[in-house]
Amino acid sequence: MTEPTPPIAFSISPDTVGEQFVGGISIDESVIQQLKTVCSTSVDDADRAEHGRDWWPLAMHWALAGKTPRKPQAVCRPKNTDEVVAIVNICRQHNIALTTSGGRSGVCGSAVPMFGGVVLDTTQLAGVVSVDQVSGIVEVLPGTFGPDMENELQSKYGITVGHFPQSFDIATVGGWVACRGAGQFSTRYGKIEDMVVALEVVLADGSVIRTGGAPAAATGSDITHLFIGSEGTLGVITRVWLRAHPKATYEKRAAYLFPSFEDGIAACRDAVRKEATPAVLRLYDESESKRSHGTDGTQCTLLVLDEGDQRLVDATMSIVDEAARNHGAITGNVELVEKWLHHRNDTSGLQALTSKGYIVDTMEVAAPWSKLVGIFDDVRAAFLGVEGARAATCHLSHSYLDGACLYFTFAGDKTDDIDSAYIALWNAGQRAAIASGSNVSHHHGVGINRARFMSESLGQSLQVLQAIKNTLDPTDIFNPGKLGLATLRAGTNWP
Repeated sequence: MTEPTPPIAFSISPDTVGEQFVGGISIDESVIQQLKTVCSTSVDDADRAEHGRDWWPLAMHWALAGKTPRKPQAVCRPKNTDEVVAIVNICRQHNIALTTSGGRSGVCGSAVPMFGGVVLDTTQLAGVVSVDQVSGIVEVLPGTFGPDMENELQSKYGITVGHFPQSFDIATVGGWVACRGAGQFSTRYGKIEDMVVALEVVLADGSVIRTGGAPAAATGSDITHLFIGSEGTLGVITRVWLRAHPKATYEKRAAYLFPSFEDGIAACRDAVRKEATPAVLRLYDESESKRSHGTDGTQCTLLVLDEGDQRLVDATMSIVDEAARNHGAITGNVELVEKWLHHRNDTSGLQALTSKGYIVDTMEVAAPWSKLVGIFDDVRAAFLGVEGARAATCHLSHSYLDGACLYFTFAGDKTDDIDSAYIALWNAGQRAAIASGSNVSHHHGVGINRARFMSESLGQSLQVLQAIKNTLDPTDIFNPGKLGLATLRAGTNWP
């Protein structure tokens, strides 16, 4: 079974790691003993330090300074829904914050127990439970890692869910759902919310509900989607049903070079508006094309890959080819697609630059096609306008009928005040994106890092989310301090 992967090594022994955040309430030893009667419960210092962080890049800098964001007082590892219910009931009765985590692969601090308390580690709630081969529905437990699920589905049943995020090797199904993730083949298979058929969720009062279950419905508001993307603030997901596709038997690839990023955006738009949705449609700006694909720095690279029935794939790729050439593209090196496939999940560069003291992070947003060029220009300028900024580049990575995702990579110089420099970069880039017409996040989620931008982006509608939180979790036990929601808990908020 796959295990969570630490983002970077602590600079000191894990059992002596300190905390960046303070606040929260302590847990009485009698409560710890109660938790231990329910399931495996750890109070080991090293275990608590690891469960106090995820892959948030700022937390990597804190790790190099010998700190984790916030240690939980206990780490519980339930093996079934009944044990989850018991943990929730204990936390509610004693007013203890409860943060659910799986692979802890998120990059915004969603899995950080901001107010300490208990971390509910789902990785023992793992495995494919059943497969409805006629309907193509997979029943899976939330702590199941991507490779474990896909290996079983493809080898035993000849099917695939088609969800392959960059964090595929280190993320769990529950994390995909809770943070509304996107896979790198999403233009063909959709985001995770398009794949979820039904959920089992434990609520703050200890009750267990089942949502969804049909291919479509007209039974009031969609309760399933209430929990998708809720980042553990409304309940604990204990079971997931996902749509699956037949494993592809045919694949086709192509690469193109465009004279500008704007030309590439126009080509992607034209192709998708004509219903051509290849699994991979990735457009890189001049800087990323030079860095990753060896161009001369004046051209933009488009990588294309599709899979499935040969007739559909050939038609899709033909439409993409026509759209590309209509917007000034020439044929590129198709071997770049193979290179991308082999290196797409490599994060070694992030760890290496972080270890040297540089700030490196990514920001992905989504917007209508008509807004993308403005966002591309404005966000890069905003990042580069921050003192100490070194680079700001972009690629387009997920396309839809009405718009696409722009994925920015930015870097800053070494500094003695990492926190302030990091906050300044994020404030500049995220606010420029919102002002130019994007949302807050396409697939990385909100967590701690982006919480301050939620009201700026959602306006009064954030109050609807707050009302739902207040109703379902009136004592604020589930993952407090996230999603820009108000919290009843005292402590140090960030930033």
